[in-house]
Amino acid sequence: MELAFSETGDGPPVVILHGLFGWKRNWAGIAKILGAAHEILALDLRNHGDSPHDEEMTYEAMADDVALFIEKGELGPVPVIGHSMGGKTAMVLALTRPELVERLLVLDIAPIVYGHGFEDFIEVMEGIDFDTIARRPEVEAILANAVLDPGVRAFIMQNLKSGDDGRYAWRVNLDAIDRHMEDIVGFPDIDSEQAFEGPTLFLGGSESDYLQPFHQAEIERLFPMADIDFIDGAGHWVHADRPEETAERIIGFLD
Repeated sequence: MELAFSETGDGPPVVILHGLFGWKRNWAGIAKILGAAHEILALDLRNHGDSPHDEEMTYEAMADDVALFIEKGELGPVPVIGHSMGGKTAMVLALTRPELVERLLVLDIAPIVYGHGFEDFIEVMEGIDFDTIARRPEVEAILANAVLDPGVRAFIMQNLKSGDDGRYAWRVNLDAIDRHMEDIVGFPDIDSEQAFEGPTLFLGGSESDYLQPFHQAEIERLFPMADIDFIDGAGHWVHADRPEETAERIIGFLD
């Protein structure tokens, strides 16, 4: 699958992958900072943003999409940065196609299975009848019933688009995401012999519980060169909570 992407800056290329319900524009601010020294390629993963929709939504499929993008652009080996679902996609890419990944930066996620947390969001999003919706605030009011955090609600609202006919719709393929939620919260079973030997940084938010000390053993099994660090005061959306600090850490890692 050929993925949609945005391009910012000039210099050695860097590929960035968003998380679940995200898209390339989530990285616009940091891409502008990084673009002073790098060509930043922020991708829309399948079933997200402006990329095509497909029934399959596994990490193997998403990693294959990114591999095709890198190969077609003759970019590799290239630094790859991924947040949450994008971080898992970046990990699978590095573990299965290491010749394409020069170094790896994973934001606030580990190569483990997590519990579900999006079922209520998806149910409410799928239940919205856009034939009766005339204004964006109406959608946000409906979402407020399930998405109590205003910041998370604003994040999900970025997936709302308006067509040429003025009718609203979701950018994301909710059906595929819902059917593959077990895959999305999971992680493929990968043997230690496939460990990625390149420079790797796991960068978490100090206020998030997605990256914990007990994840270190599994991280080191698959990524023996990994460092693990945290940004103070940041939650799961590290790059949104602390954009300047995140950009500084990324620049330091790339350099």
